Amino acid sequence: MNVTIYDVAREANVSMATVSRVVNGNPNVKPATRKKVLNTIERLGYRPNAVARGLASKKTTTVGVIIPDISNIFFSELARGIDDIATMYKYNIILSNSDQNKDKELRLINTMYEKQVDGLVYMGATITEEHVQQLKTAPVPVALAATLDASETIPSVNIDYEEAAYEATILLMEKGSKHPAYVTGEEDSDVNSRKFKGYSRAIKEKNDKVNDELIFKGNFSYESGIEAANQILELDKTPDSVFVSTDEMALGVIHGFQDKGINVPEDIQVVGFDNTRLATMVRPTLTTVVQPTYDIGAVAMRLLTKYMNKETVEEQNVVLPHRIIERNSTK
Repeated sequence: MNVTIYDVAREANVSMATVSRVVNGNPNVKPATRKKVLNTIERLGYRPNAVARGLASKKTTTVGVIIPDISNIFFSELARGIDDIATMYKYNIILSNSDQNKDKELRLINTMYEKQVDGLVYMGATITEEHVQQLKTAPVPVALAATLDASETIPSVNIDYEEAAYEATILLMEKGSKHPAYVTGEEDSDVNSRKFKGYSRAIKEKNDKVNDELIFKGNFSYESGIEAANQILELDKTPDSVFVSTDEMALGVIHGFQDKGINVPEDIQVVGFDNTRLATMVRPTLTTVVQPTYDIGAVAMRLLTKYMNKETVEEQNVVLPHRIIERNSTK
């Protein structure tokens, strides 16, 4: 049978209220009594009922985390940042994959509310009006990580995606490329839109207009990067550089070129975006935009704890710094 708080109180010869105070870290318990209760808890193997404690305190010390795909290294690194800060502040996380499916995303948000989480960290590609409405009317605080809503009314942690993409494109052009090709994701998200805006701004500074034939859409996967490389090589005139909006797709692009005997960076230069661990695993190593993925997750979780604990929040929409690290995929 499960050991209850009543069993501990009886064995330790104290009240159930005293056991509760010990379990919840209340300092108003004599040291000798605290030691006796803790020894009894250990001897009996008592485990506090988190659900019951949550009903009493109106807190469950759990945070819901919704991400598109935990198998994607970008999101796994981000989730690690969330989990480390959650642990530091004594929260447990409930992690769910949304598979970038709108219906599933909306369903998972409701599921998290039903589980009475104390807060929610959300990551997704496209934030629709339905998402915004559901998140803004949440019964608990919400923070977005590496995700933007157009209204910027939901607390969030990101980088300046437009400026980062602009700088990455300019880097290729400074290395001799007149018009780099661009490989992006298929979703029309605010993050993607800002990256494309940065790329376009850089191109227009050096050229009259953006060549639509040099823009290729994937689905953020390695395989779609290989497909994009094949499409690039089918052009009448192959560009001498490519800017890719994620590292995982950039690896696919590099390997797609190599499979066809095209050398990187001698024949074509490649720049990625994210600086995940993949950037140093590929050969040649990948020049990429350094997006502080772990820090985005960590700061988003810390921002959420401030809202959950009613602390002062100085900045609702946090923009972390980025930079570009040059490796061997560029000259």
